[in-house]
Amino acid sequence: MKISTKGRYGLTIMIELARKHGEGPTSLKSIAQTHDLSEHYLEQLIAPLRNARLVKSIRGAYGGYILGDEPSKITSGDIIRVLEGPISPVEVLEDEEPAKRQLWIKIRDAVADVLDNTTLEDLASYTDNDGNQEPYMFYI
Repeated sequence: MKISTKGRYGLTIMIELARKHGEGPTSLKSIAQTHDLSEHYLEQLIAPLRNARLVKSIRGAYGGYILGDEPSKITSGDIIRVLEGPISPVEVLEDEEPAKRQLWIKIRDAVADVLDNTTLEDLASYTDNDGNQEPYMFYI
């Protein structure tokens, strides 16, 4: 399984909203500028997150987006599944050799376990070994 820019940038949006949780709405423009990303692309990603109720939109001059729930209640797995679909390294076929099928299932379950046990609160408060808050930066 390879996480595309949809999942990576979707996590970026959600981490920024978690960092600003309780401070009011955050614009996609500010997130795009902070991370040097396309605002238009982020607009495409926010729609499925809003439909899944992971974010709420606030209209008006000072509008933007806020999280749909507390950062401690939203997992990275919630976000990745909305943007990328089911978590699976390969499509497990019933007629596949049992040893290989078990391997694929173990890999899927291990990845799902990490994603489902990492909350936005964890990601938003991440610091490096020197105690500096490290922003998540992605390069292609």
